[in-house]
Amino acid sequence: MTEARDEKGNYLPNEQRLTLLGRWLRSSSLDELPELFNVLRGDMSLVGPRPLLMQYLPRYTSEQARRHEVRPGITGWAQVNGRNTLSWEEKFRLDVWYVDHQSLWLDIRILWMTVTQVLNREGVNKPGYIGQDEFMGSSGAQD
Repeated sequence: MTEARDEKGNYLPNEQRLTLLGRWLRSSSLDELPELFNVLRGDMSLVGPRPLLMQYLPRYTSEQARRHEVRPGITGWAQVNGRNTLSWEEKFRLDVWYVDHQSLWLDIRILWMTVTQVLNREGVNKPGYIGQDEFMGSSGAQD
């Protein structure tokens, strides 16, 4: 992505800052390969809830925070069930479901589904939008 900003110094929308190479890397999911170093170091797993920005931590409900009961992963249940086309609430619900149902068989299933989706380039972005909106917390949820 470029560092392009508007006249007020704010970053332009992702779709305006993404280069041709960056667009291709994202659509092919090759931009995820550097995370394999984190798996080799033991900081991440192949399968688990995707790591999110640290600034989101205080915005989680106690139920959403349960996603941190397992190691973060390169791919996860939310990724193979909609990826960036899901709402934040749906992603968190799927992440917590994974925490409650984690097993070797489920991880193998997720890895297989991930390969299929990457080859088909499914769910990378919402139609007409690149990336995802910032998580501001769940509406009406107070814990």
